Amino acid sequence: MMFQKKNDKLESFIGFNSEFKGDITVPGTLRIDGKMTGNVTAGWIIVGEKAFIKGDLYATGIVVGGRVEGTIKADDLVELKPTAHLYGDIIATKLAIAEGGIFMGRSVTQGNEGKLIDFSGEGA
Repeated sequence: MMFQKKNDKLESFIGFNSEFKGDITVPGTLRIDGKMTGNVTAGWIIVGEKAFIKGDLYATGIVVGGRVEGTIKADDLVELKPTAHLYGDIIATKLAIAEGGIFMGRSVTQGNEGKLIDFSGEGA
């Protein structure tokens, strides 16, 4: 889990009744529970169950519980919770999708050998 890491702490928060338009950069952990249009760069990103984001996410680790429309790129982990709706591509070292999580896009896992996993059903 994310908060088991030694220096992870919630540093910034976009609340449930908030709406944010524009790009945001946070050096630590950012939790988003509201609506956002724009790109996010952070150490860690947590997308709450009621959140809606239209934009790209870049971080060391990203946990999605809400709806995201855009590309997600993580240096380490992307985790989709059972309530997640992701419409876009994922680029990460590790990917975990819980039962019930919805993912429409392509996934590229980066490691010693790049792997492309196409879940769209196209080209098969």
